[in-house]
Amino acid sequence: MTDTAAEGPPRIGPTTHVLLHDLAVRQDRDEWIVGRMATRTFVALPAAGARAVELLGAGLSVGRTEESLRAETGEEFDIADFVGDLAALGFVARIGDRPVPEAEPPRASLPWLRPRHVRLALHPVLPLLVAVLLAAAAVVLVRRPDLLPGYRDLLWSRHGSVVLLSGAAAGWTLLLAHELAHLVTARAAGVPGRMRLGTRLQFLVMQTDISGIELAPRRHRLTAYLAGIALNLSVASVLLLVLAATETGTTAHRLLAAALLLALLPLPFQCMVFTRTDLYFVLQDLTGCRDLYGDGLAYARYRFRRSVRWIRGVRSVRSARDDGPDPSARLPAHERRAVRVYSVVLVVGTAACLTFMAAVTLPVDIALLARAVRGLGPGHGLAGNADAVAVLVVLGGVNVLWLVTWWRNRRSRRSARAT
Repeated sequence: MTDTAAEGPPRIGPTTHVLLHDLAVRQDRDEWIVGRMATRTFVALPAAGARAVELLGAGLSVGRTEESLRAETGEEFDIADFVGDLAALGFVARIGDRPVPEAEPPRASLPWLRPRHVRLALHPVLPLLVAVLLAAAAVVLVRRPDLLPGYRDLLWSRHGSVVLLSGAAAGWTLLLAHELAHLVTARAAGVPGRMRLGTRLQFLVMQTDISGIELAPRRHRLTAYLAGIALNLSVASVLLLVLAATETGTTAHRLLAAALLLALLPLPFQCMVFTRTDLYFVLQDLTGCRDLYGDGLAYARYRFRRSVRWIRGVRSVRSARDDGPDPSARLPAHERRAVRVYSVVLVVGTAACLTFMAAVTLPVDIALLARAVRGLGPGHGLAGNADAVAVLVVLGGVNVLWLVTWWRNRRSRRSARAT
């Protein structure tokens, strides 16, 4: 046990001064978002709370801060407790003459990449360039609708192993580029950001934590959320323009058509906002919700409990108390409406995805893996064995990686809750 731990938490009195970490503050409707970019931690405060942070940051003592707020608002505030809450969030570096211990901030991806290196990612001209590129591709597609790829374009080679391995390599490369677009744009806004693998229902995904972007202006936030989609659309537009200049039937034309389809395939997934895709964060921002998914899930569980009791015919006052209060009732009116609508999308979308997985995805995966195993052996020739190995490597590898990622993230969440 260290001396600091033995002394216990520092006492906070009227004459206590605190030193705050570098905090960012922005107004959001009738609240203020206060946070620390280094730890990607932020909190919504009323105007008085934001003012208290400002006064404490200016060097006023706890007592002087209380007096100033009383003079400005006519209300009493317990700033000592408020400082304790700020310290728990990791916003306080020192209380009096004692430093506040803190956990090591989460490590950022590509820490050598500085905001000055990528500041052009937030330049207002960049969205215009993307729009011009999309418009040019749209004009070409209107004139030549035959360039729109279909699923058969993925089969650009008669060798299945070549198609599968090249498709997997190209798909993961595009996925990495998609997430790098989020990371680079957020880094331009001063947000560290961290890339890692994750799971969304039955999907293995790569995700970038840019939660600190909540402290940036809305234009920067929306740009960071949409950067990945913009990159996919830009790559697809360039491929389409090159495809239009390539002779039909050539290997180059078939490769470009397959690459174009791979660039477009992730875009429909973005509409599945119940899995917290890029468009989910855009929706959350535009509706002004703090935690659209969490609040929507809590409301859906509340309605489920009420429905179960109604079906069973239990309608007593006691059973209503057992259900607990409506979790959406505490939210502002604009958030409450959005959360209740989103909860329906969440339940219906999740049920549809899990049903599709049980009825289609799992049977197909099992059949393909079984066929690949049966395809191994000297009696199937070199090409047959190569195709079987490719299926086992790609499909089996993705499923194993999904399980490992799911288990690792589950353990991380348990550890965080225990802490």
